[in-house]
Amino acid sequence: MNITTLFACDWQPIVIEGLKRVLEGLEEFRLLGAAMVPAEALAQISELKPQIVLLDQAGGSKAVFRLLSAIRAEAPHSSPVLWVADLAEVECFRALQLGARGILKKTLPVASLVECLRAVASGNIWMENSLLDSGASPFTRRQIPRLTPRERDIVSCLCRGMRNKEIAAELAITPGTVKVHLMHIFEKTGVKDRFELAIHGRKLLGLDSDTPKHSIHQTENPARADHS
Repeated sequence: MNITTLFACDWQPIVIEGLKRVLEGLEEFRLLGAAMVPAEALAQISELKPQIVLLDQAGGSKAVFRLLSAIRAEAPHSSPVLWVADLAEVECFRALQLGARGILKKTLPVASLVECLRAVASGNIWMENSLLDSGASPFTRRQIPRLTPRERDIVSCLCRGMRNKEIAAELAITPGTVKVHLMHIFEKTGVKDRFELAIHGRKLLGLDSDTPKHSIHQTENPARADHS
């Protein structure tokens, strides 16, 4: 069995203790350490190299955004997950742009925590659907645009975090052709950029469900079709 290693940064010792108890019953996860403040956390993350880092936002959004940037620079193989009480949609997007691979509310049940950790360990980005339910979708379930098979392939690859050159290699087409397809997809769907397309890609592909989660892939620098 592959073991996924974790590190937690949370200012409440009781939360860390609760996390330990949860993980003790799961052979697939191992908590390597914990810290109460970001300064201590970064040093330990750099040394221990955990696969997933759970981050509390008690120090405020600016502090956690700085820590996300620092983790991306000093521990690029660690996948941060924000473990928060609440977070505005714009802050969710900002966190993902800075390298967060998951955003998880502390009010969710243990099953959601485990699902999030498993998704991130598998290379997905995990978000709760309610974080995106403020009308951001450019289309309703009954008005999902019809994509061609090739356009669906492009969306699928983009949702797996691929850049244009990688998509081109995967589909045996040129990067220029990928850009053209993306422009057509943007026009059909009304989405503004790659990031928004990744957010809504599951719905476009008919993979969305009524469960309170949203697993996606996302590139580090979401941009328009010319992003390679």
